Amino acid sequence: MCKSCSPEELLRRNQVWAEDHEAGGYFEKLAAQQNPNYLWIGCSDARVPANDVVGLEAGELFVHRNIANQIIHTDFNGLSVLQYALDVLQVEHVIVCGHYGCGGVKAAMENKEFGLVDNWLRHIKDVYSRNREEIELLRFRDQKINRLCELNVIQQVHNLAKTKVVQRAWRQGRKLTLHGWIYSLSNGRIKDLQVDVDHQKMLEDIFWMAPD
Repeated sequence: MCKSCSPEELLRRNQVWAEDHEAGGYFEKLAAQQNPNYLWIGCSDARVPANDVVGLEAGELFVHRNIANQIIHTDFNGLSVLQYALDVLQVEHVIVCGHYGCGGVKAAMENKEFGLVDNWLRHIKDVYSRNREEIELLRFRDQKINRLCELNVIQQVHNLAKTKVVQRAWRQGRKLTLHGWIYSLSNGRIKDLQVDVDHQKMLEDIFWMAPD
């Protein structure tokens, strides 16, 4: 752990890391390698390093992270990342990966005021509200939090499917599948939540968008 490291210490560590990786043409290969087939939408939590948990090298996974791995239709940052991944990088898989014990999900289940982030967490509260009966049947608080973590991922996959850029890719006949996964901090394993979506007809027709 280096919680008390100064910025100068981080720069020193970078120098050591760079020197360790210079041999074997690592940086030359990395500079030429930006051809990922996956967009990973994950949580900002520092304990979930996307490339590491799926065993991919730098350049093999295009990554976007935010608090509680959300897809919000007014978030132009996230939507811009999605558009670039689909239209420029031509990725074929978009993975929403949450994690159990997510701090954002925990906060959304409380009635405390946290500040500006409350506006962001409101979307998770909506997921809780729609699934409250199921969640409250669970006995322990950790079980409730972890189930909401799963339901939040499922909701974000559906939110992805409703975006214009995703539906346009499907209309163009491109191969594109959306996936919902969840990661366990306790054992490092990823669970597939079995919510794959690969066509707009898997949505209610009210969400279908007409061609441009």
